[in-house]
Amino acid sequence: MAHSLPVIVGFGGYNAAGRSSSHQAFRRMVLESLTAEQQQQTIVSLACLMGLVKSVEGGYEDWQQQQLTATVVSEKYRQAVIDGTLVRQIEQFDAANLSGNRKVDFSPQKTLVFSLAKRDLPKNLPQHWHVTELHSGQVQVEVSGESKFLISTQYELAAKAAGQLPSGFEPSEQYNSRFHPRGLQMALLGASDALCSMGIPWDQVAASISPDEIGVYSSSVYGQIDDEAMAGLLQARLKGERTTAKQNALSLNSMPADFINAYVLGNVGHTEATTGACASFLYSLQSAVRDIRSGRRRVAVVGNAEASITPEMSEGFSNMGALGSDENLARIDGLHTADLRRASRPFGENCGFTLSEGAQYIVLMDDTLAIELGADVHGAVPEIFINADGVKKSISSPGPGNYICFSKAVAAAINIVGKRTVQEHSFVHAHGSSTPANRVTESEIISRVAGTFNIQQWPVTAVKSYVGHTIAAASGDQLVSALGTFAFGLIPGIKTVTKIADDVNQSNLNFVLKDLDVSKQNMQVAFINSKGFGGNNATAVVLSAEQTNKMLEKRHKQAFGLYEKRREATRIAAQDYARQADNGQLTVIYRFGEELIDENQIVITENHIQLPGYSTRIRFSQENPWQDMQ
Repeated sequence: MAHSLPVIVGFGGYNAAGRSSSHQAFRRMVLESLTAEQQQQTIVSLACLMGLVKSVEGGYEDWQQQQLTATVVSEKYRQAVIDGTLVRQIEQFDAANLSGNRKVDFSPQKTLVFSLAKRDLPKNLPQHWHVTELHSGQVQVEVSGESKFLISTQYELAAKAAGQLPSGFEPSEQYNSRFHPRGLQMALLGASDALCSMGIPWDQVAASISPDEIGVYSSSVYGQIDDEAMAGLLQARLKGERTTAKQNALSLNSMPADFINAYVLGNVGHTEATTGACASFLYSLQSAVRDIRSGRRRVAVVGNAEASITPEMSEGFSNMGALGSDENLARIDGLHTADLRRASRPFGENCGFTLSEGAQYIVLMDDTLAIELGADVHGAVPEIFINADGVKKSISSPGPGNYICFSKAVAAAINIVGKRTVQEHSFVHAHGSSTPANRVTESEIISRVAGTFNIQQWPVTAVKSYVGHTIAAASGDQLVSALGTFAFGLIPGIKTVTKIADDVNQSNLNFVLKDLDVSKQNMQVAFINSKGFGGNNATAVVLSAEQTNKMLEKRHKQAFGLYEKRREATRIAAQDYARQADNGQLTVIYRFGEELIDENQIVITENHIQLPGYSTRIRFSQENPWQDMQ
């Protein structure tokens, strides 16, 4: 029985390079290798996203009203766009001057006396406190014995670089965010971007299939860790504040899926929130691919969002020795000051990864539905493999699991497209975390697999050199960058590295340090490799649009001509959205306050269930998979 092919019909999201749809973020990464017209388009669109040129009522930009040309805008804001994107010094807070507390054990030689407002007294007085009421609501406190105090103090982070969203771009300002945690804001924006990029209205897609044939696969690794969620929940009492009703629920790492179900799609179908540390995007993607291949789902919205740039996260990773500290970066370069723009250095002389934020989402369809709807296909994901490391001495150290999943991915790709295509028309998006352990172990894996399958000068790149490590969304950064390579014929170079480290295995490999023009090589396959703490290893096979369309034409011979005609309208609609988004007019789907499903009108029979507002019934399966056991 033939499997359905999961094809990519939409993609979107945001990271330090910009917006993913229409390849804006990819174009920022390869900016200097683009044509003058493409560079200008990229700079102007990012300037709009960053608020350097403002939207006004009616949807026109002030620079257009002033009859400024795109050339003038590009020249005026080019440096601001370059400086305000990719990895750079933390802007969300002052990483060199953070507020904290230091615990002090106080043993007074004499009685300590101080006054404060009566309302500020703790409900349960500490031992050795004697309180006397004064006038005007004040009290005097006398402390005669040992006490513990938290003294307000300042501290600085060891690592002050991060992969932040472009300067000036605030997700909370794009819709009525209602005190949502930043990670959930990005999830809404990223999923909306992916849906709008399809060029087919979501209502049309949903009406074409049964409601339970839709799935949402999304999560964050750490949950939402800012003050609106986990951080506020855990820190409120220590700060003398109180927790709120929302902080507990909004902390959950399943909330990105929940928000997309409830506030973007109105989905009553499948929902799944799987995490696998830094490989989480591929874990989510494998679940979606599995369900589409089996026929359980026909459409899947897949992705992850992570807002991990907080003082606590930075300090925790620094204490692990995992982050590249300013001091160590400067030492590597023989300088007094760290070059924070080059903090993330995959496969070069490095000292740790760079913490980042981001959200990446794709829309998958089975190939038959894509043909029926005239969806524009950007690629396909036929296989993903996940393997653990076995016995480990350290939970954070690499292990053998990646040998298995990476080898299986290459073997699977050869079975699908042929050995010659893999040998001559494929490339690798490495995990490339920028740690000394990763550069050695991952290069060894890729090199040995290349040798086994006789792949010579295999191009290897690492997108974290541009956007840092977005944790849950990291593999999504790799995947959308691979789609950019298929579209533009360029592999982004690891430009933060001037020389590959001596302990990196380069046999059979070509670590791309400058943008590599592969337009003549005509890349057809990308391998997305990901490694995560705890032994979470995953590798995905991604096929180009060209390769996928060849496969679709072969399977759907009679329908393919009509499909191509339908696809023309889809592409026009997608281009209209791209122009709108490039002008800074983002379409954020936020279905808060819409009419709820009236549960009293749900109709249940022995064969199906019908929901009000849905044109298609959810039919019950009549099959018994265990009939041979009865």
